[in-house]
Amino acid sequence: MTNATRRGLLTACLGALAGACASGIAPGGAEGDNLTAPEYRLGPGDQLRVTVFGETDLTGQYVVSSQGNISFPLLGEVPAGGRTLAELTTEMTSRLREGFLRSPSVVLEVTNYRPFFILGEVRTPGTYPYSANLTVVNAVATAQGFTYRADRRRVFIMHAGESAERQYRLTTTTPVQPGDTVRIGERLF
Repeated sequence: MTNATRRGLLTACLGALAGACASGIAPGGAEGDNLTAPEYRLGPGDQLRVTVFGETDLTGQYVVSSQGNISFPLLGEVPAGGRTLAELTTEMTSRLREGFLRSPSVVLEVTNYRPFFILGEVRTPGTYPYSANLTVVNAVATAQGFTYRADRRRVFIMHAGESAERQYRLTTTTPVQPGDTVRIGERLF
């Protein structure tokens, strides 16, 4: 690689970085937030398949109630809201071991996630079912696309359990989580 080529690449990289800084939106998201999806936490409306190996009467579909619990045979109401699948599996296994089963083997999986909400400058705002690895671009496509006034550079997302929305750069990889409220703003010009 020649020195002229190296200088050209360096200039292009610095120009892209300066453009990102001038846009007012951090490249990683709002105020530099990391946009990697956090470990999924259960919430009201999530549907779970609980498998207890060798115990067909305990294996089945369960829904996280509006209070954040699942009603499970032998255990009664089990708090599930705000927990990861691993945390809930550990608790259910230990509670079943405490007097019900000798060596329980419990597996949990989410069969249906709670929906997400999209509003603002999309053609069909509303509530839509969540699918794994959903991005803002996919969510907009589900809502029949952008309106002509849509700001296609940034998006506002309020995650489930939060009280305020945050601004993110709208990219093809900006993630949406179950229960999120996604708002596409109006462009200024």
